[in-house]
Amino acid sequence: MVPAWLWLLCLSVIQVTLETEDGHVLWGPQHVIVHVKDENDQVPQFSQAIYRVRLSQGIPFLFLEASDGDAPGTANSDLRFQILSQAPAQASSDMFQLEPRLGALALSPEGSTSLDHALAGPYQLLVQVKDMGDQASGHQATATIEISVVESTWVPLGTIHLAENLEVLYPHHISQARWSGGDVHYHLESQPPGPFEVDTEGKLHVTRELDREAQAEYMLQVWAQNSHGEDYTAPLELHVVVTDENDNRPICLPRGPSVSIPELSSPGTEVTRLSAEDADAPGSPNSHVVYRLLSPEPIEGAEGRTFELDPTSGSVTLGTAPLKAGQNILLQVLAIDLAGAEGGLSSTCEVAVRITDINDHAPEFTTSQIGPISLPEDVEPETLVATLMATDADLEPAFRLMDFAIEAGNMEGIFGLDWEPDSGHVQLRLRKNLSYEAAPHHKVVVVVRNVEELVGPGPGPGSTATVTVLVERMIPPPKLDQESYEARIPVSTPAGSLLLTIQPSDPMSRALRFSLVNDSEGWLCIKEFSGEVHTAQSLHGAQPGDSYTVIVEAQDADEPGLSTSATLVVRFLKAPPAPTLSLTPVPARHLCTPRQDYGVLITSEDPDMVSGHGPYSFSLGPNPTVQRDWRLQPLNGSHAYLTLALHWVEPREHVVPVVVSHNARMWQLLVRVIVCRCNVEGQCMRKVGRMKGMPTKLSAVGILVGTLAAIGFFLILIFTHLALARKKDLDQPADSVPLKAAV
Repeated sequence: MVPAWLWLLCLSVIQVTLETEDGHVLWGPQHVIVHVKDENDQVPQFSQAIYRVRLSQGIPFLFLEASDGDAPGTANSDLRFQILSQAPAQASSDMFQLEPRLGALALSPEGSTSLDHALAGPYQLLVQVKDMGDQASGHQATATIEISVVESTWVPLGTIHLAENLEVLYPHHISQARWSGGDVHYHLESQPPGPFEVDTEGKLHVTRELDREAQAEYMLQVWAQNSHGEDYTAPLELHVVVTDENDNRPICLPRGPSVSIPELSSPGTEVTRLSAEDADAPGSPNSHVVYRLLSPEPIEGAEGRTFELDPTSGSVTLGTAPLKAGQNILLQVLAIDLAGAEGGLSSTCEVAVRITDINDHAPEFTTSQIGPISLPEDVEPETLVATLMATDADLEPAFRLMDFAIEAGNMEGIFGLDWEPDSGHVQLRLRKNLSYEAAPHHKVVVVVRNVEELVGPGPGPGSTATVTVLVERMIPPPKLDQESYEARIPVSTPAGSLLLTIQPSDPMSRALRFSLVNDSEGWLCIKEFSGEVHTAQSLHGAQPGDSYTVIVEAQDADEPGLSTSATLVVRFLKAPPAPTLSLTPVPARHLCTPRQDYGVLITSEDPDMVSGHGPYSFSLGPNPTVQRDWRLQPLNGSHAYLTLALHWVEPREHVVPVVVSHNARMWQLLVRVIVCRCNVEGQCMRKVGRMKGMPTKLSAVGILVGTLAAIGFFLILIFTHLALARKKDLDQPADSVPLKAAV
């Protein structure tokens, strides 16, 4: 037999070293593992030979304990339990059952239904423990179990009530749990964790004061366990309810932002609703909170209160006393528990109230009548006419934003308004030119309105302002059709030659009187009313390439104080050689205005042209007026076509200079054109004298008067005859008038 200590060293390490005879090491130390095989040479043993237990009906009551000295985890130490015998065998021979692996002893199902502690005496069981597991061979041992049947004391504990803040000595006993069997250990758990404990006798204690507001209820569970910490049965539950004490005062909600109430709100409008929270038991007097208004206090002499408070709901409403926009009021309300009874705890709640503005004031102008303001009719557009100022009594900036418009007196859009959105100033400006003839004065009505919608009554009379503008008549100075003029003439130009015509920009507007200024050489002259500029004398001293500048002054014929001027620059050209070309004299021609689709044909006959010495070129003279009013279209080398360039040219005789050039030689041909008004057939209309045999105006009037006199004479005879016949009828006696027959 292997000694008992050897199996404990079932796994050992042996160090082996191989050496030669002279002590040299052939190979170093080697580790060799030696396994010691276990033999089933140990007998299992119960922890005690006799078990004495008290049996509680229907509850497992004992866990058998046995040990085996063989190697743990092997079949040699794999133990099995079984009941060998039961005495007495009443009411059944199988009153108990034993779990073979764990050794748990309990009543069998049959024993649970038939056991009666009033009749059953003590029981004695002979139990066996065997190793080698479920194999038939193996060592075994026996033990005796003595069982006494007693009544179970493991009963529910119910519910207990503990007052919070209880002033007693702690730990304080609150309940008792009892397990009727022996070898019991008690274990307690609390949900949620709380100040509770259980002692070895099953007494439950609370270890310190409870706070209902922190935790109002606890669920305690108590277990009965054996020495191995294994439960004998299901735990008992103990419901602990913490009763309330009035130890918490009402707590007001944190003071938040101001409550905004629009001005002019009707009485009864709810401002806020207070809600003070009391941590004491809900529904109890300890948490029954009522409210009392502390401030603002009623104002002496004022009708009604500013605010009203419902003591039960905490609702604060507006009273009948008026409030003004911009007011900031601090409401102080006392919250009391115990429904306000004596001894109740209290706190002060505060609510900031701000009376906000509403748009109940219409903007108004500071002045309703402005002017009269005199403006020249030639004043430039965008000129400032007047500045108007309006005010608004509201406090809110958005309610003071104004919109301006012209309500009347601006049908033609002559005036306009400019203003900044956040400003009460508006500028009345011109948008178009004034005209004294169209309107010598204006009454402009400007209206101001709120941008935001107005609350309450509409705008009053102060929302309009009238600006009276008087227009000063201004006669503009005359204006010429060009700012400067230029003429190019040869130095050989004879006296009396037409250079150009100065005309007003609008020939139909008014008459002008022309004169020349700074004509130091006296070379030029201008017709006073037509504006034609001629050479006054031969140009002695003028050199080709030189220029001669004079000032043309034009005065209004009706208003001599109104005048204008323009520069006339005459540039001298080289005198052309004597002409060898004989031009056919051009007689006076007629053209119609408005312009028709025909003109004047200018013809040049030159015998040399037939022999190839042509052609000739035609162009208008350098006079800007001529070039504006006339158009010359060359047809061929010997002919050109002269027509009107404008739709309308003043009907009169015009002298049109036509320049003919050939081989660097140049001549001037003056073409006389009579412009006349045209009839529907496109021909000039002419005055016609009285035709022979036609009556004169005087004779026609005489004939008309004689005819009317004859008609009047005949009418007098007819009315006289009718009057005499009527009188004869009235002079007859009444009985001579025949009677009408009765119907």
